[in-house]
Amino acid sequence: MNDHLSPSFLPTLATMALVALVGAGIATPAYADRDPTPEERARIMEALRAAGYDSPDDIELDDGVWEVDDARGSDGAEYDLELDPDSLEIISRDRD
Repeated sequence: MNDHLSPSFLPTLATMALVALVGAGIATPAYADRDPTPEERARIMEALRAAGYDSPDDIELDDGVWEVDDARGSDGAEYDLELDPDSLEIISRDRD
């Protein structure tokens, strides 16, 4: 009997290990949809206020961008915004 794994089995083993870690919440992909941490929320709110927005209903990371729902603009209207995840610059703005 052979005491070592065949080289063709190693990628499968690595994939199985990653799936187990993700399932256990230990290794979450960067693109996973999630709410911001308290620190991220503070940074996002600072960036929104600097751009003239406040009071969003919801903030979440979705498909690699921060989505901000119903942020009130300085004109009093509500906007759905998308922010770059690194710079927090507004990359999309839709008036509700």
